[in-house]
Amino acid sequence: MNKLFLLLFVFYFSFSQSEKTHIIYFETDKYNVLEIEKNRLLLFAEKIKKEKIKKISIYGFCDDRGSKIYNLILSQNRANTIKNILLKVLLKPELITNVDGKGELLLEFVKTDDISIARGLNRKVEIRVELFEEITNGVLKDKLGRELPLTLESDLIVGDKIVLKNILFKTGYSYVLEESIPVLENIVKKLLERDNLSFVIEGHVCCTSYGRDAVDRGTGKRNLSSSRARYIYSYFLKKGIDKKRMKYTGLKHLYPLGGDTKFDRRVEIEITNIKN
Repeated sequence: MNKLFLLLFVFYFSFSQSEKTHIIYFETDKYNVLEIEKNRLLLFAEKIKKEKIKKISIYGFCDDRGSKIYNLILSQNRANTIKNILLKVLLKPELITNVDGKGELLLEFVKTDDISIARGLNRKVEIRVELFEEITNGVLKDKLGRELPLTLESDLIVGDKIVLKNILFKTGYSYVLEESIPVLENIVKKLLERDNLSFVIEGHVCCTSYGRDAVDRGTGKRNLSSSRARYIYSYFLKKGIDKKRMKYTGLKHLYPLGGDTKFDRRVEIEITNIKN
């Protein structure tokens, strides 16, 4: 085991200007953290606490042994373990936006005949920390110098995501509360003004396990995230937004924000094309 961790030390953590990453390795079939890995994790956490963090994503993995469902559960447990450690040292739990067990990986390619070393590279959790590029006069900006969070008034590029704030759904249903209608009307107005934007409407839900969707109480089907995205799509369509500009999809509970679960019941717009 010591030989393995000496080899893995070169993968300890990496830093770039806008993202920092860290990898924690695990023993076979375990999701408790070895003391040496925990110490390295705490050192990494102390470093990133000094940065302006935009979001933190945590992804768990397993080697190629074990059944698919076993590996999914084990990788999720590994990700959850790391999240719990970080929550004890980070000040804002809402920064942790993704905690996802990805299951098994194929064998890593390394220059060794020892398959146990190759598998050891896959028994891991990856932490990816996205940073704000700068703060000017108290205003957060991204690496392009744009003020955050992004809105429909921002200078958008393909791939940008905009959270439709204050769009509130009745718990368990796919339709919005009456108080959200004026907010939707304002969004429609802005989208009609920016008719060069194409986008996908993404629905999210909270409070399910292993990335499952929630049940739509109106239909009894487990597709609530998709139903909420479709509701917004239909609303936009009725208000005159060209259907050629829009698509919708449900992302289930794959991307929790890590804070209060009410914020996971959300709809986002991802920009897919911008006409010149």
